[in-house]
This record gives sequence, structure tokens and C-alpha cells, in this order.
Amino acid sequence: MQTSAAPNPISIERSIELLERTPSVLRSLLQDLPAHWTTATEGPGTWSPYDVVGHLVHAERVAWIARAELILSDREDKTFPPLDRFAQFEESKGKTMHQLLDDFDAHRSANLNALRQLPSGEALQRTGVHPQFGNVTLAQLLATWTVHDLDHINQIVRVLAKQYGEAVGPWKANLRILR
Repeated sequence: MQTSAAPNPISIERSIELLERTPSVLRSLLQDLPAHWTTATEGPGTWSPYDVVGHLVHAERVAWIARAELILSDREDKTFPPLDRFAQFEESKGKTMHQLLDDFDAHRSANLNALRQLPSGEALQRTGVHPQFGNVTLAQLLATWTVHDLDHINQIVRVLAKQYGEAVGPWKANLRILR
């Protein structure tokens, strides 16, 4: 068993290994699940799995590749437009979970095709300007995109688990996801 490893170098190929799996993970977990699961939250001001998928669709549509292309462009001003982290509340209205999953899958597929066309190597050290964090590299953007997926998959699973938070009784002490 491996106890520690050297940090993984950031690369387009390594990120794609995870990014290409997210649509099928979400579809397997959420498609055809009744609304009492997909609209549940952790309480006021928190997001349901439906909200999270809507957020992922929005970010996929407007953020990742657009920001990568801006970093790689010859433009003088490489400041990213702000991302509306709550746009899904309007954009997802009237859509089913199935439609959101289809939208996410389509945008992710197109973005992975675009990502495969981007230069790598030294290009990963080129920078853009995040409105909150300042200068960021393409490598950091790529790593963030990958971890963003994992963070939201974790969020969805946590929300689902918490629906049975009290029902597990004393086992709650052994279930980290419920703490």
C-alpha cells in the first residue's frame, strides 16, 4: 500500500482522466432519482443536487474553456469576467434533472474536445487575472476545474447522505459524511 506520493504534475491529459468521468458519475447517481432526493438540501441557503448540477452546467458553458482561451490569447487585458455562482437558479428553471444532465454532458464533451486542442508544456505557466485572486496560471485553472468537479460530487453525495442523517441512529458516530 502506498502511503505517500509525489505531487502529480498538472497536465491536460491527467485532468481529462477525471473530467471526462464526471458526466457519467452524475448521471449514474442522479438520473431518474425522485425529486425528494434531488431537491433536498442541507438546510436554508444550501444547494440541492439539482442546484449543483445547474451550477456545473453554467460553469461549463461560460467559465473553464473561455478562461483558458483568454489566458492563451494575445489580449493585453486577461482579466476573467466574474462568474455568477448563482446563475443556475434562473437558468435551470423549468428544466428536469435529465435535461440538466444532458446539457452538462453536451457542454463537457465540447469542452474536452477544446481542451485537447490547447497547447500544454510551457503554456500551462501562462497567466490570466482572476477578479478575486489576481494572477493565476493555466495549470492552476486546469487543476481547479478538476477539483471543482470532485468538490461538487462530494457535495451532492453529502446532501444525499444527510437525508438519512438521523435515521442511521448510533451509527452516525462512525459515518464521517454525516459530521
